[in-house]
Amino acid sequence: MAYQSLRLEYLQIPPVSRAYTTACVLTTAAVQLELITPFQLYFNPELIFKHFQIWRLITNFLFFGPVGFNFLFNMIFLYRYCRMLEEGSFRGRTADFVFMFLFGGFLMTLFGLFVSLVFLGQAFTIMLVYVWSRRNPYVRMNFFGLLNFQAPFLPWVLMGFSLLLGNSIIVDLLGIAVGHIYFFLEDVFPNQPGGIRILKTPSILKAIFDTPDEDPNYNPLPEERPGGFAWEFLVAGCAAVLLHCILVSDDFNH
Repeated sequence: MAYQSLRLEYLQIPPVSRAYTTACVLTTAAVQLELITPFQLYFNPELIFKHFQIWRLITNFLFFGPVGFNFLFNMIFLYRYCRMLEEGSFRGRTADFVFMFLFGGFLMTLFGLFVSLVFLGQAFTIMLVYVWSRRNPYVRMNFFGLLNFQAPFLPWVLMGFSLLLGNSIIVDLLGIAVGHIYFFLEDVFPNQPGGIRILKTPSILKAIFDTPDEDPNYNPLPEERPGGFAWEFLVAGCAAVLLHCILVSDDFNH
């Protein structure tokens, strides 16, 4: 009974949020079980472009460190704000949400070539938080019962919290910068006099991720819900392929 409830709750998570969060948890579990090491996951341009370890372009966004406070903190924020974005301003626009992921990941990878960051998952989370906060400017926030502020200040509060913990704020600044670029190009510039919409979701993404409107009188069973199983198979398949590539490369190097 508990399994069924947990399964139904899991399937109610929107597909992109479910896929990304699951991939992050599976990657951390693989590291904890010593199936792979962080050295096989981190962002390294030389290994990517000279040794063709292409999976690093993806895995550096999936690892948030070993299980502990920092991992749980990041997972909570990732799950919460990714889901709120997908169920809020991106509701019914899965392809646009995926395109935001691709755009943000591309910019962070580009910036990563010039800064010494080996894992970009935390910066990606800050980007999601920033976009959500700018699209919900009047929401009142409470941070651990200590601070009350409006949503647009949340990314800066998180950066201050990182500073208090002795962490580098470069990650936070990168996430804020990429989030602002996306927000400006998507929400601000098109509404300015003479402004145009620069970010356009490719039609191939719309064909893959956006489904036609369903009959409002149709009540699907849990296993028939859009994204009910396909996303889990996709994530599991991608994780298996990445793991295989990493292990094969590791055996080759040895």
